[in-house]
Amino acid sequence: MRTDHRHVRAGMTLVEVLAVVVILGILAATLAIGFGGSIGRSKQNLARTGIGQIVQRIEAYRIEEGSLPSVDLGLAALSDGHATPTDPYYLGADQLTDPWGNAYLYVAPGPGGHPYEVICLGADGVMGGEGENADISSIRLRGDH
Repeated sequence: MRTDHRHVRAGMTLVEVLAVVVILGILAATLAIGFGGSIGRSKQNLARTGIGQIVQRIEAYRIEEGSLPSVDLGLAALSDGHATPTDPYYLGADQLTDPWGNAYLYVAPGPGGHPYEVICLGADGVMGGEGENADISSIRLRGDH
């Protein structure tokens, strides 16, 4: 009697496939949560840098023009239509938007006797918030609360 041993397993069972899918899903969720926080912190750091550049250009504007930009004109005074790329205070329009795509705010006079304040409203684009949604202020960056 001869037995046929040609029956070879040639694939994965449904349970094995589901186990692999669940493991990959858990791994993807873990990575997304980890990278999400890192990306938020990176955008906040970019916003701080952007505010620093804007403050430098506002100070250059004050030196060149003898006054701060008006509240009506705001940060547009530093960009196309009101400044040229050869002006020492010029910033491109893309430099006047935060990492989340919202415009930086210019307030003059600023709070606490400061001549002005530049604000980024964070990821949510509204005043207040914590974490990635926290506001970033030029005054707080200087340590002049």
